[in-house]
Amino acid sequence: MSVSLLGGTYPVRVSIEATPEVLSGLQQWRELPAAQQPHWPDPEELRHVTAQLRDFPPLVFAGEADSLRDKLAMAARGEAFLLQGGDCAETFAESTADRIRNKIQTILQMAAVLTYGASLPVIKMGRMAGQYAKPRSSDNETRDGVTLPAYRGDAVNGHPFTEADRIPDPRRLLGAYQRSATTINLVRAFTNGGFADLRRVHQWNRGFTANPAYARYEVLAAEIDRAMRFMRAAGVDFEALRTVDFYTSHEALLLEYEAAMTRIDSRTGDPYNTSAHFLWIGERTRQVDGAHVDLLSRVRNPIGVKLGPTTTGEDALTLMDRLNPDGEPGRITFITRMGAGKIRDVLPGLVERVTSDGRPVTWVCDPMHGNTITSPSGYKTREFATVLDEVHGFFEVHQALGTVPGGLHVELTGDDVTEVLGGSEEVDDAALARRYETLVDPRLNHQQSLEMAFDVAEMLRGH
Repeated sequence: MSVSLLGGTYPVRVSIEATPEVLSGLQQWRELPAAQQPHWPDPEELRHVTAQLRDFPPLVFAGEADSLRDKLAMAARGEAFLLQGGDCAETFAESTADRIRNKIQTILQMAAVLTYGASLPVIKMGRMAGQYAKPRSSDNETRDGVTLPAYRGDAVNGHPFTEADRIPDPRRLLGAYQRSATTINLVRAFTNGGFADLRRVHQWNRGFTANPAYARYEVLAAEIDRAMRFMRAAGVDFEALRTVDFYTSHEALLLEYEAAMTRIDSRTGDPYNTSAHFLWIGERTRQVDGAHVDLLSRVRNPIGVKLGPTTTGEDALTLMDRLNPDGEPGRITFITRMGAGKIRDVLPGLVERVTSDGRPVTWVCDPMHGNTITSPSGYKTREFATVLDEVHGFFEVHQALGTVPGGLHVELTGDDVTEVLGGSEEVDDAALARRYETLVDPRLNHQQSLEMAFDVAEMLRGH
């Protein structure tokens, strides 16, 4: 359709509404088992909050999700590589400009190194701007004979062990939206305002390798430096490299929030979850007949599923049948979290079974969640060497099978925390108490994140 105006003809977009079947389908999850949901004490307050959320502007746009889906299809074919990183659980208190900037900086630095090592474009995705909820192994927590609801993330309740803090409060969903909006605004400003300039990122990495602890990576850093000088001499337009596409993601855990943020795209009449570009379903909520799988099966965003060591090939195929029955490229990402001791034994059969089906899948490694331990001093932690070993096992399996390792999914922070043991700047058990800041799972600090990137880049160059 077009309209004539002042002598010219201009296209007019006609909004397309969803069919009644689509709209009714978006409510089907309410009839299904829903794992890991808070016990909201006031249903009327929850309805009031979700009604407000439905009226709020979208945080991301359908066209951006479509672009990401196309890029993830490239990663599945070996034409790109995904780097997804960020906090295990964002907190309201840490949603500051400095912390957001530091996380973006870390991901950009890692991506620059991986781009050189893989000789592929790297898809940059933050595990941020929405990761305010976490699944828990128990609904309750008991201390000194007192039992209260477990902390499920700042979108649900508070971390302090008091009844006032721990009772789930639906109004916190509004706080999650507001902080997600602020974070996304900062992400867009940083990645489109010159902060992501490749020359700046390269200088940051040169500072990292100047530290004697990382001397082993000087050769690779020098190669990247020569490549940068060559690009400059060849007249490459560095202005075109000042901005990057940066996508957001989180686990689609809180169904009331995700349902409220699901909107109809006026271009197509299709539903999109507008709380993030990419949503994933966790290991604890991937029941094929459950509410999480049903809700996400109905939106057009690219979707991830966490797969642990007990996952069978049939489990994976059944999830594909529900989430991507037609085999649309880029639609589904399997994020494996096997543990370093199991990945080389478990992953091959799973990959072979899925590959034989023929429908495309993007394979991504989460080397964090299968390697959690308790330190002698009682901290929940991980060994950096073990995390790296799972990454190596992931690549070894795909190389042996001739399949494509599509990316990494890493819990990290841009700050100098001490939560994961090891690394070239050794974090030992005594050091954990110095800056152990996470409220849920331990994260790689800035230096450990970059060390992982250089290690993986070296491995990619050898393949």
